This record gives sequence, structure tokens and C-alpha cells, in this order.
Amino acid sequence: MQTYTVHEPPNAGADRVDRASELRFVKDGFSWVTAAFPPFGLAASQLWLPLVAYLVFFCVAVTALAALGISESRIAVGVIALQIFMGFEHSTIQRWVLDREGWTALGTVNGQTLAECERRFFEAWLPDQPMIATGSTAPATSVSPTAWRGPWKSIGSSFGHKA
Repeated sequence: MQTYTVHEPPNAGADRVDRASELRFVKDGFSWVTAAFPPFGLAASQLWLPLVAYLVFFCVAVTALAALGISESRIAVGVIALQIFMGFEHSTIQRWVLDREGWTALGTVNGQTLAECERRFFEAWLPDQPMIATGSTAPATSVSPTAWRGPWKSIGSSFGHKA
């Protein structure tokens, strides 16, 4: 079972189809790529600020530990521990960056695959979304079906509807 958090950009489109295409699904869980080689995992997710922070922290920590006379084997254990930590925190870092950029967390969804999670989310989310957002705080006005009948008003009467 996989869990994803769903995020919407700060300036989402007005149309629900545009909004749906802009959503980002962030997988919750351990990242093997980031645990094996954190710079590659962070770069693959386009997490540039966390990548720079990781590289600076890594270089300073290894240099400081070596200057303190810590053995290379203990520094290696520390590096491995840092890599495992980064593997566990990869999704948290992604969510932090999205939050920092103004994205809105819409919720979480569970499923066997990403496609199933997307389907489940959109089945629940799309019916509640307006076809086109008005962009104003005033409620959208609707037109009564009888207010405009157009050229088909006689057709309605042939199907048992009053004209």
C-alpha cells in the first residue's frame, strides 16, 4: 500500500481540468535513491535548496569530524546514518519545499500504485470542483432552465415537457 499527499500550486488554473493537471502527488515513505546517493535523489526531485544545504552540511561535518581526530570508520558510520536519515526524510523535504513555495496540501490518498491513487483522489475531488472558477467571492448566479428556451422550446413539448 502506497500513500501520497496531494498538493495544489498557489496560482492554480480556473478550470478544474487545468487545476487537476497542475496537482502534484508526493509519495510518502523511504526513498532508496536518496538513501544510496543523497545528491542524486535530491537533484532528481529538483530540490535545489535542500541539495545545497546537504552538500554544505556534509562537507562541514566530515571536515570537522576529521579535524577532531575521529577515525575514518566512525566518520563512515556517521555518513551512512546521514544517508539513511535522508532516505526517510526525502518526502518530508519535498512537502516542506512545496509549502514554502505556497502550495496547498489538499489531502492524502492510499492505493497500490500511483495510478490507482490518482484515480481515487480525482473520483472524490472532481465532483466538488466547479467547472470554471469565477475568481470572485460572490456566489455564481445560475440561469433557470425555463429562463431561456431558445429555438428548441417546441421540441420540449413533444417530449412531454410544458413549453
